Amino acid sequence: MEIKQRIDWLRNELHRHNHNYYILNAPEISDQEFDHMMRELQDLEQEHPEYEDPNSPTMRVGSDLNKEFQQVAHQYPMLSLANTYSESEVADFYERVRKGLEGEDFEICCEMKYDGTSISLIYENGRLVQAVTRGDGVQGDDVTANVKTIRCIPLQLPEGDYPAKFEIRGEILMPWSVFEKLNAEREAREEQLFANPRNAASGTLKLQNSKEVARRQLDSYLYYLLGEELPCDGHFENLEKARSWGFKVSEGIKKCKNLQEILDFISYWDVERKNLPVATDGIVLKVNSLRQQRNLGFTAKSPRWAIAYKFQAERALTKLEKVTYQVGRTGVVTPVANLEPVQLAGTIVKRASIHNADVIANLDLHIGDMVYVEKGGEIIPKITGVELSARNVAETEKVVFIDTCPECGAPLVRYEGEAAHYCPNDVACPPQIKGKIEHFISRKAMNIDSLGPETVAMFYNAGFIKDVVGLYDIFYRQGQIQTLDDFYALNPWEFMSLPGFKSKSVLKAMQSVRESLEVPYPRVLFALGIRFVGETIAKILAKAFPSIDKLAEASLHDLLEVEGIGLVIAESIIKYFADERNRDIVNRLKENGLQFETRIDESQSQSTKLAGMSIVISGVFSHHSRDEYKALIEKNGGKNVGSISAKTSFILAGENMGPSKLEKANKLGVKIIGESEFLEMIE
Repeated sequence: MEIKQRIDWLRNELHRHNHNYYILNAPEISDQEFDHMMRELQDLEQEHPEYEDPNSPTMRVGSDLNKEFQQVAHQYPMLSLANTYSESEVADFYERVRKGLEGEDFEICCEMKYDGTSISLIYENGRLVQAVTRGDGVQGDDVTANVKTIRCIPLQLPEGDYPAKFEIRGEILMPWSVFEKLNAEREAREEQLFANPRNAASGTLKLQNSKEVARRQLDSYLYYLLGEELPCDGHFENLEKARSWGFKVSEGIKKCKNLQEILDFISYWDVERKNLPVATDGIVLKVNSLRQQRNLGFTAKSPRWAIAYKFQAERALTKLEKVTYQVGRTGVVTPVANLEPVQLAGTIVKRASIHNADVIANLDLHIGDMVYVEKGGEIIPKITGVELSARNVAETEKVVFIDTCPECGAPLVRYEGEAAHYCPNDVACPPQIKGKIEHFISRKAMNIDSLGPETVAMFYNAGFIKDVVGLYDIFYRQGQIQTLDDFYALNPWEFMSLPGFKSKSVLKAMQSVRESLEVPYPRVLFALGIRFVGETIAKILAKAFPSIDKLAEASLHDLLEVEGIGLVIAESIIKYFADERNRDIVNRLKENGLQFETRIDESQSQSTKLAGMSIVISGVFSHHSRDEYKALIEKNGGKNVGSISAKTSFILAGENMGPSKLEKANKLGVKIIGESEFLEMIE
């Protein structure tokens, strides 16, 4: 057999075996035989790059090359569904549909509502060509490389009667078993846990390393077929067609002819869903006929022909054994209830959130109480009540909120108007230090993307860094570290023993740290993590005080003179620079060459053409990105706002402007201008 024929045969067979294993649950060969075929194909593709195929089964393993996600406009907007929480609301929906169709007979397709992250898959001639996240409903991120690692999503369909081009939508999910294993790994490394499988799936899908995406074993169910040449008028029938083409469509789907059948379906799955391997949070009801869907149409936010019924959160009764306290990255101290283990929503629950001191007081919690816990897909449920009839006063002890930090011993503070208690020791409390470093390297701050929370925790726990300057001491050293040899000569040998941090990782970190020296002053100011100084406030401060020295010397009066700076923010800035340890960090960062003043070319580019204007951006643009337009608005004195109001000066609109924004703009009479007009306005 010729090389090309062998490669094609291996690809077809591996696609078929993937389908048998992940869709049909009916494998024909052993894992060992599958792996042997995969290795042979990998070897042949490496030896013969001229036969490269972006949809080869070898793409399932992913790549460790970093990439940036491109934003893609949806051909059909991905709208959200209206929610209902009771059978009476379901009945109201059914009646609205009946009236909207003027008494015409109709069917409702009922299907499981999986609790994951939405995805749109585009197929051309049976090949997956693009995968796009929901984003804002108008446009989303192109995550094709990551989606190709999900083995239940076909890369190449077998021959069939599918359209030449179509779109199929669904949910990307992380199974409970994978989720619990992932959180156990993160807990062992003292990393922040994912709150629920939905967040874990969403975060995984946006990883820059598709090899790590492949390791996390995501799953998917597909539930909506779109296109100009669909095979059937019925939504249910189209999904059955999609199933025959090789797509994973839920078995939890039924076509109902009346309201009672719908309610029976809901009742059945309210119990049976607890046995599913993935998270669910409700039932989706859709008018089955596509023709009738078109007749019913849409509101500004959602279709009139579909609705989501949300299950009630599960509740269990168990014993409160003790209360412990966790310190978050911003210093927030959160009480956590440690419970007698109880089965809830498919998992064993041992802990529950109590949120803050007020909740403890309102519940009148006592150690030894029998408490009610609820879980709506969250990994850490919440306590919602106490069974007072089960309380034995002689055997219980009232829970009193702590007054010192459990990590560093500092007296806790509570700011006026806030429910949370804080540890004010933000320069020496370990969780806060790690949090500051993680914030410092984040994308919107210094964008040191070769490092992450896991690496930060590893460096800190090993004693190699104690603040953000430590990153520059390790990878830059005021310009002394330029090569790998410099790095090895100036760092302790114990550093080399850190797991997973070898020469390739070192080189990436060195490059990212060097590139961070070009980050402009407003972002550096934001990166410092001064309490209450977010991204927008940092830009305001940088404009008012064009160097860090001027900001550090500013009085309370000077700060309050700046529009947008209130007393709480001003006092936080004064407090930050009054601490010698913070001044030392700033000075050491200066010595490494970070930008702590506005460059001349930046200040000269400012204008007042948009002074006093509040501007909303909506849609997809061709000349500049949304972030670039936001920067242009600020450079010309304007203010970016996220929502439309009577005070909005105008809307900068691109293609596919959101329908709800368009409706509100017309209602309020807000002016809408396009790219060309805007660029002429600011010359």
